Amino acid sequence: MTYSSDIAFTPTIKSIQTREGSRRAYARMEEEHSWRTSLTPDIVAFIAQQTSVFLATANREMQPYIQHRGGPAGFLKTLDETTIGFADFSGNRQYVTIGNLADNPKAYLFLIDYSRRRRVKIWGTARVVEDDAELIARLAPADYAARVERAILFSVLALDVNCPSHIPQRFEASDVAAALADRDARIAALEAQVQELRANAGHGVVIAI
Repeated sequence: MTYSSDIAFTPTIKSIQTREGSRRAYARMEEEHSWRTSLTPDIVAFIAQQTSVFLATANREMQPYIQHRGGPAGFLKTLDETTIGFADFSGNRQYVTIGNLADNPKAYLFLIDYSRRRRVKIWGTARVVEDDAELIARLAPADYAARVERAILFSVLALDVNCPSHIPQRFEASDVAAALADRDARIAALEAQVQELRANAGHGVVIAI
């Protein structure tokens, strides 16, 4: 019997799992539910929040390459339950990812949310689309200062949600700035109330804070 996790758990890897004592647990996982093969609503929501993603490809000689992709929240778009699309912005013009996909469609997406310490791994295939103006326009983020050269469509074959072990907790600068602004506004309001209390102290007026 084959399982969706076989995309990562090759016979060699399973033999190592057996040697190291983890195969029984993973075999039970395979029999009970294995890995997801489609994008469920919680994963769709997670994808929509991302401003950063790592895309792994390999060339004809199987040399791997990992590229960072980024954009405003929503730059990764779920087109259906097994397809993720995103605009390919103009960059350093090395075109390693594009060339790799021309020779080898296998690809992998690694998404990580540092603030919530959550990561999602997605195996699949990807293809470059250069002659579909409607699709490219659909994937181009609104009001984002980047030139879109083409589109990339990622077809999901399997995905796994990992535990938070060893993920450092970090926060987006914009979220920190917003939290500090809220704090400062609250402090300013409290200080104003204190000043009002002091101003009215001689008149026997009590103001609740």
